[in-house]
Amino acid sequence: MKKLLWIAALVISFGASAEAAPQKNNDNITTQISNSLSANEKKVREASVRVVTPDGHGTGGLIKYKDLNLVLTAAHVADGALGQTYLLASETEQKWGILVYKDALNDISVLYVPEAFVYAQPMRWKPRSELIDVGQTITYSGYPSWHSLLSFRGHVAGFETHPEAGRQIILQTYGWFGCSGSVIYDNDGRIIGILWAVDVERRPALQVQENIVWVSPIQNLNIDLALEALCNGMPDKPRACK
Repeated sequence: MKKLLWIAALVISFGASAEAAPQKNNDNITTQISNSLSANEKKVREASVRVVTPDGHGTGGLIKYKDLNLVLTAAHVADGALGQTYLLASETEQKWGILVYKDALNDISVLYVPEAFVYAQPMRWKPRSELIDVGQTITYSGYPSWHSLLSFRGHVAGFETHPEAGRQIILQTYGWFGCSGSVIYDNDGRIIGILWAVDVERRPALQVQENIVWVSPIQNLNIDLALEALCNGMPDKPRACK
């Protein structure tokens, strides 16, 4: 797991649109606003699962890569030996995931899900080919603290350079313990990266800065390399392994 001064890893472990024409009311003009989730945000929410660990939980995102069902999460959430199983829980069902890849430096793990979820629907594997720009909006859903599934919006605030892992994305949104491993998406459903930490301020007293959120860019993950060990152990090769 990455070590960064004054940063806390988070394991416990909305695009608003205007609708309707303006209406006059006592000489004031008002506009009806809808803040319901977009179609993309609903899909992101449906693909988010709780990753249960021996010490608590983090969050993961269901991904469909060709014909394989996977979960992306943070390496400090799924940090066991390759082959270890983790309970994956959506709001309505539970399945088992097998750890097939772990990158502690970039804080990304991949779980293979042998039995597909019935109701939770995975997002299609669609990573961004380049870093997202400052100011662009993002969305994710996760399981902070004791809460049920919550959905968040935010935007890219900037970037920082980790001394070992390199370029990291900084979001202006909400993050808390249990959100680690959440998959961050842009408005087009492309994967931005994996949430892994928030800032911590030590003066005048220890305080978590829950609105400064760190994300490991998805460009740090080579999906074919991540699945190499899994594919080598499968006698009947799925399409994702060919």
